[in-house]
Amino acid sequence: MATTSTAPLEITYIGGPTALLTLADLRLLTDPTFDAPGDYPIGSRKLTKTTGPALPTPGLGPVDAVLLSHDHHADNLDTSGRTYVTQAPLTLSTASAHDRMGTPVRPLPAWHHIDLPRPTGGALRVTAVPALHGPKGSEPLVGEVTGFVLSGENLPKIYVSGDNASLDLVREIADREGPFDVALLFAGAARTPLVPDASLTLTSVQAAEATTILGARHVVPLHFEHWAHFTEDGPTLTKAFADAGLSERLHLLAPGASVTLRLLR
Repeated sequence: MATTSTAPLEITYIGGPTALLTLADLRLLTDPTFDAPGDYPIGSRKLTKTTGPALPTPGLGPVDAVLLSHDHHADNLDTSGRTYVTQAPLTLSTASAHDRMGTPVRPLPAWHHIDLPRPTGGALRVTAVPALHGPKGSEPLVGEVTGFVLSGENLPKIYVSGDNASLDLVREIADREGPFDVALLFAGAARTPLVPDASLTLTSVQAAEATTILGARHVVPLHFEHWAHFTEDGPTLTKAFADAGLSERLHLLAPGASVTLRLLR
């Protein structure tokens, strides 16, 4: 059977959960966080940002859409990120984010999609997929979050996990949408007093397991550094993928660095 090449995907890692995806003549931004380091109070708790973005918004250039996992935690949408969303042409997120933020956010329920027209013809399909920001039953505490699948004719299939900590949901997504060419996995095993006995994002070992479940040929981890509540980091990801025999699939980018993936099917 003849192989064909898909449109190239360029991923630029800006920091934390924020990355710029260039695909099919379109530019998509994940969870905008552009503030300098500092503390973000949440009731009696706080989240501490330790590192600013590698690329500030003036150097970002125009984007066609923002893919927002959720709006109610500052490590996924900080103050500058909120300003950015009000100026973006389209932000896709949860119904809860729309309720809180209004018209800047277009709600996209799980398993629903929107087709973004490509300048050169055709469309990039963005499908919302379920995510769970902690252990089962933690939804009333952690709130509603979402992930995304990107697909289209002669395009790679891409999974953007958002703050998902559930491998059961990864299996459901793989069954319905997989296999995947690329996965952007939010990792870091985030821990806060809100749910003290469980991780709120994937552990490094779970990220490696998710790679196998998804059939992902390439993985770019996001959201595993630059905030103090992460308990795992780049070295733990490197070890977990090596232990699973998946080192060749892992692209651990330095802040500000890019990778261009040219894929064959």
